[in-house]
Order: sequence, then C-alpha cells, then structure tokens
Amino acid sequence: MTLPALLQLNPTYRDYVWGGQRLRPGPDLTAEAWIIYEGNQVIDLGLTLSEASARYRADLLGSKAAQRAAAGRFPLLIKLLDAAQWLSLQVHPNDEQAVQLEGPAASGKTEAWHILEAAPAARLIAGLQPGTQGLAQAIRDGSIIDLARYVDVQAGDTIFMPPGTIHAIGPGMLLYEVQQNSDHTYRVYDWGRPETPTRRLHIDKSIAVAQAQAAPVPLARPSLGDGQAQTLCQSAYFSLALLACNTRPADLDTRGESFHALTVIQGRARVTCEGQAIELGQYQSLIVPACSGAYQVQPLEPCQVLIAAAE
Repeated sequence: MTLPALLQLNPTYRDYVWGGQRLRPGPDLTAEAWIIYEGNQVIDLGLTLSEASARYRADLLGSKAAQRAAAGRFPLLIKLLDAAQWLSLQVHPNDEQAVQLEGPAASGKTEAWHILEAAPAARLIAGLQPGTQGLAQAIRDGSIIDLARYVDVQAGDTIFMPPGTIHAIGPGMLLYEVQQNSDHTYRVYDWGRPETPTRRLHIDKSIAVAQAQAAPVPLARPSLGDGQAQTLCQSAYFSLALLACNTRPADLDTRGESFHALTVIQGRARVTCEGQAIELGQYQSLIVPACSGAYQVQPLEPCQVLIAAAE
C-alpha cells in the first residue's frame, strides 16, 4: 500500500490520579492524550504507527531518523497533559543510564514542554535550589521536596528538560510534551499519595540518575510573522517549531530529512499535500511523512501550529 501524503492517528489516553477533564470532558479524569505514539492506529492505513515505521522506514521517518531508530520504532512520543493536581516529583535517565537500568533496548528521556493553558498561579518544580548537597539522603527520606526550585509559568512558555533534572508539573496547566520515545519515569516523591502496584516510588533509580545541579532551559518566546515558523528548541533528538498563520498560508517542506508532526494549538487549519487535504481543529494532529516533501498549512481561522521533527 502506498504511504499517504498525510497521516492521522487515533490518540490513546492515560488516566492517572492527577488528571483533569479538558482532554475528554465528562465524569472521568484523563491525565494524558498520547497524540503521536507508536502504538496509535494510523487512520486509513490499517497499521499502528510502529508497524508503519517498520514497513516504510525512511519514507516515513526521514533520512536522519531512519538511521537511528530501531526497526519498528517511531522515534518520538508526543502527549497533551492535563494537570489538575501536582504530578509526582520525578527524574528521567539519559541513554546510557537507561541501558544500564532498563536493558539494552532502552533509551533515555529528553523532553520539552510548551504550555498551552495555565492558571494565574501555575508553577513547575524545575530543578533544585543552588548549592544543594546530600541529594541521595534527601531522596531517601523525602526531604527532597524542601530543596525544590519553583518556577512560575504562563501559556506560551517553552521549557527544555534535560535528563537528570528533578521536576514536577503543577496543577492548573494543560501542556504539550515532545520527548524521545521512552516513558522511563522515576518517581522521587509523590506528595504523600499511597504507593500502589502501578504507582511506586523509584528511590534507587532516582538516586542513580538525578543530578543536583541539572536544570531546565527556559526558551525565549519567538516573534512570529504571519505565515512564518520559528524554532522553539533544538536537541540531539528532536526539534520543535511554532508556526503562526493569521491570514497567509505557510509553505513548508520536510526535505526528506524527517517527518513533521503537526499539532494545532490555536484556531483551525487545513493541511494540503499531493492533492490530499485534512482540516485540523484545536489540539488535533497529523504527521507529514518525510517523503511527502512540500506541503502547505492554510488558516481556516487565525491559528498556531506546533511542528515537531526528529533529529
């Protein structure tokens, strides 16, 4: 089957104790929508994104990502998170640590966040206070929370989170997260919530990977022109750009190097490529395969679009 020029996926959802009701309004809480994930079904293709990655390789992933990705692995995981309560204080491994702790097929978790909605007093925990010492003991006895560094955030902020950084997302936020295709999360502290078989602390692993001086990288807000995209962050694993289209369409091109994962975060847009057209509303996504090349984003109303690509 020929790879379509544009791919839409059925998102999957995760229900955790800290979730809210913005992702799936209703009586139940939803914490995360996994909107670009290798386990998602690709609409009209009859394959999961993992199966499509194995079948189409460089055509889907691009010349750069296909060389690095293991067979059947899509290199990124993109989520929307609705935090109604504090998430656990946590830390992620880098690639080398992940292999040591989780096995030879494991990868680390480098990530970046873009804040979509934020309550007036929304805060993150982002690293530890300067001069922190005795990190291992503080993790063991729970006093690590007293060493946390709190950061105020608002909608439109972008934060790059390196592995080894102790962090937590606070209540009152809806955010977009792009990361390596890894969900290795080590809980350091969980606000007194009781441990369960599916929600445990990971004290020894946290001590093995946490770095007292590690800190996130806050990124400058771009000055966006109509129909223009600007890079928000660039890492060894992914890039993230923000496109604004008020009245003008934007002409973009994968150049065969990487897929583009598009998520509309404001307004509505129509994406067209090779005679195919898909309309997206707020918080809807699609993938432009690397082999699709040139494509266009047309505003159906003033819109902003996040564009993630693999490195």
